[in-house]
Amino acid sequence: MKIQTYYNHIRFYIPHHFIFYPVLSLLLATSIYFAFTTEDALIWTFISLCFIFLFFTAYMLRQHYALTLQNRIIRLELRYRYFTLTGKRLEEFEYKLTDDQIFALRFAPDNELLPLIEDALKNNLNGDSIKKAIVHWKADYNRV
Repeated sequence: MKIQTYYNHIRFYIPHHFIFYPVLSLLLATSIYFAFTTEDALIWTFISLCFIFLFFTAYMLRQHYALTLQNRIIRLELRYRYFTLTGKRLEEFEYKLTDDQIFALRFAPDNELLPLIEDALKNNLNGDSIKKAIVHWKADYNRV
């Protein structure tokens, strides 16, 4: 497996990103084309609207369910790691960290985690800045 870094940590699901969406986009484009070039514009407009609804629904459902669960797991992992390293609960000041910061901190190894948390709180670093500040990237190959 390829070593994960800041530059290659985005993950694609081939059937979804490179088959389903391109085919759906092609069907949508075709239906829009026919809506403007045929005499049956009303039916093709309706078909186009159905494809738009399908596109939007598929995207939102896929993202919503998977990412909601993933976000909860990342929070729990960070709480556990913080407690293991310090013996203190992260929940005491977790509200001061944004979701973006918490999700970026998961890539930090244990020896960089505490200084990065302090830096994120002190300097209000955004998630991208936190990721760039990580020296030894802790890969997350199990993301959605």
